[in-house]
Amino acid sequence: MEEKFEVRYAASPREVKGMDTNELRDEFLVQDLLTDDNVKLVYSHYDRYIVGGAVPVSKSLELESIDPLKSSFFLERRELGAINIGGAGSISVDGEVFDVDFKEALYIGRGAKSVVFSSKDASNPAKFYLNSTPAHKSFPNKKVGRDDAEVVELGSVETVNARTLRKLIVNSIVDTCQLQMGMTEIKSGSAWNTMPAHVHDRRMEVYFYFEIPQDQAVCHFMGETNETRHIWMAENEAVISPPWSIHSGAGTSNYTFIWGMAGENLDYGDMDVCKITDLR
Repeated sequence: MEEKFEVRYAASPREVKGMDTNELRDEFLVQDLLTDDNVKLVYSHYDRYIVGGAVPVSKSLELESIDPLKSSFFLERRELGAINIGGAGSISVDGEVFDVDFKEALYIGRGAKSVVFSSKDASNPAKFYLNSTPAHKSFPNKKVGRDDAEVVELGSVETVNARTLRKLIVNSIVDTCQLQMGMTEIKSGSAWNTMPAHVHDRRMEVYFYFEIPQDQAVCHFMGETNETRHIWMAENEAVISPPWSIHSGAGTSNYTFIWGMAGENLDYGDMDVCKITDLR
């Protein structure tokens, strides 16, 4: 059985400036989230954000509390978002079963005591990507299908950043305390997921990259506008983005990524854009 959770502490821009490649990856890259018959969780001290994965294959998997929470059950003081990037599956929340298929999402409010992940077919298991944040009150559980998402077309072929953004767990669709999640699909022939880059000092963010073709990769850019760094990303890997850091990426092929945010507000448009010519 793999280690159930790990803890990541926050790092300042001053520390990051002196990190080499391995140190940067150890600090911000999250690997091996989706492993068969396991729930893997990473607890970040940036806004107490938790990123995780659950892949039920031969058995159902229950979401249990972890020591850093000091709680009797996982969602005692938290809310949770789950997006399925695998085969058909379901999530039971205190006995109520929600069918969650490929690229569908489920929001689970604070106070749910039992959360159980299951797959419909062990040969094509569900793969639940999880984000969780502290919550100050309880909101109703809600499934968000692909047709329920708020869809925004962004970018252009000319600037190699044509993409379709689907807002899944956002306050215009779901009542939520601070968690926001969505999915961006990069169109064929494009590479950039966010350009111009931006920061939002009021919120931190986590990117999860998937649908990266075999033998291809995504280069994720982070750091301050005038002091950038990069991390090469593979299929089903996540990267933690501090509130002081840009978060942008370019792939050697088109791909999809899930973004999740938490922090001071729920204003999706609250960002400070960085001029491309100011990037260093």
